[in-house]
Amino acid sequence: MARILRGEIYWADLNPVRGREQAGLRPVLVLSNSLFNARSETVIAMAITSQPQRAGFPLTFALPEATLPSPSWVKISQIRTISVDRLGKRLAAVSPENLDQILDGLQELIT
Repeated sequence: MARILRGEIYWADLNPVRGREQAGLRPVLVLSNSLFNARSETVIAMAITSQPQRAGFPLTFALPEATLPSPSWVKISQIRTISVDRLGKRLAAVSPENLDQILDGLQELIT
């Protein structure tokens, strides 16, 4: 697989899951550092959904319309470490500014 960079969006197979975790084949946003991704063969990622979200920031972040083919939200509370073997096709990337906002949302949730 090509180098996986922070801020990129990939298809990922998130099955099997438990409870209320995001399941199935869905886009994910890679948060982890590119060097970490290459050396560990895992990525830290957040699930993305195309279902309209009632929860606003910091639980979700609406991606700019041009990022993916349909309106999409990053589920900031749905963060997990996954093997790069779960990743499929690269779909897009978020801007550094959007990535900073998403990370700010995560920081609000964990502090």
